[in-house]
Amino acid sequence: MPDTMPPSLAAAALAGEARLPNIAILGATGAVGHALLASLESRGFPVGGLRLLASPRSAGQLLAFRGQEFAVEALAEDSFAGIDLAFFSAGAALSRQAAPWARAAGAVVVDNSSAFRMDPAVPLVVPEVNAGALARHAGLIANPNCVAAIATVALAPLERAAPIRRLSIATYQAASGAGAAAMAELEAATAAALRGEAFTPRVLPHPYAFNLFSHNAAMDPETAHNGEELKVVAESRRILGRPELPIGITCIRVPVLRAHGMAITAEFDEPMAPERARALLEAAPGLRVVDNAVANHYPMPVEASGREEVLVGRIRRDLGDPSGRSLAIFVVGDQLLKGAALNAVQIAELVLRGG
Repeated sequence: MPDTMPPSLAAAALAGEARLPNIAILGATGAVGHALLASLESRGFPVGGLRLLASPRSAGQLLAFRGQEFAVEALAEDSFAGIDLAFFSAGAALSRQAAPWARAAGAVVVDNSSAFRMDPAVPLVVPEVNAGALARHAGLIANPNCVAAIATVALAPLERAAPIRRLSIATYQAASGAGAAAMAELEAATAAALRGEAFTPRVLPHPYAFNLFSHNAAMDPETAHNGEELKVVAESRRILGRPELPIGITCIRVPVLRAHGMAITAEFDEPMAPERARALLEAAPGLRVVDNAVANHYPMPVEASGREEVLVGRIRRDLGDPSGRSLAIFVVGDQLLKGAALNAVQIAELVLRGG
C-alpha cells in the first residue's frame, strides 16, 4: 500500500492534547472484537467516542463497554469520520477495502488480518520485540499472526543475547484461532461426544472433540506446508529482523478453547545454558516463567487463558545437539489476547505516546 495516503494527524498529536481519542472497531461482534473491548477496558485505554462496526447482519446488536451499551453499525465508506484509531479484525478482504477509507479520514489503522503483514511499507509489530518499527508507520500498522506474536515474545530475549541459527516449532493451536464459531463447535462436539451422540462438524473439516489434526489452512502443494505454517515462518522472520532465519514448523489444531501452545527448539550461534536462558526470560517484558520440574508444573492453556503474559517453561538442553547450542522451551499464550487483541491495544498505546 503506498505511503502517499494521509496518516492520522489527529492520532499523531493526541499525546499532547487534552481530548480523548475516538475509537472504531471493525469486526466488533467476533471473538477478537469482544477481546478488543475487554482489553481496552481492562487496561484503562483512553476512549472518547466508540464506534462498533460489522456486517449489515450484525447491525443493531448491542455490546457493553464500561457500563454502557453501544449499537453495532454496518460498515460504510464514511464510518471513520472523526475516528482517530481504528482496530480491524474482520478478515483480509474487508481490511483491504476499508483501510483506505479509514486512513483518508485521518485514522491510524491497527489491522489484525493478514492483508498487510508482508507489505514492506507497513510495520508488523510486537511491542516487546520491535516497537521501533512503529517510527515509520504511515497510518497503517499490521498485527501479526497469533503464533508469530506469541512465539517471538519468548524468542526475542534469547535472540538478543545470542543470534538464533535455526528454529524448529510444533504448535498446538486452540479453536479461537478459527473464530467464535469454531469455539462453539468444539463445545458442542465435546458435549455430543460425552453423551455418546454423533456430531457432524460444519466449521472445521474434522471431528474436534478428543481429537487433533493438521491446521485447516489451505495446503501449498509446492512446499507441502499449509498457509498457517508459511505465515508463521514469514512473519516471525520479519518481526525478529532475520529474513533468512531457517524455521521448520508443523501446526496442529487441538481441542482447547483459546490458548495456543508451541514446542520450540532453538539452535544458537553459541552455547546457551538453560540457566542463562531462564534468567533472560525472567527479565523480559510480557513473559512469565512457569518452570517447576519438581511439581511437573509447566505452561498450560488452562492457566494462560485470560492472561496477558505469555507463559514459558520446560527450559532445557536439546539432547539431540551435543554441542550445547540448542535449547528447547514450551510456550503458551492466549490467542485472543497476546495473539490478537492485546497486542493490537499495546500497539495503539505506543501510537498515542508518539510511537
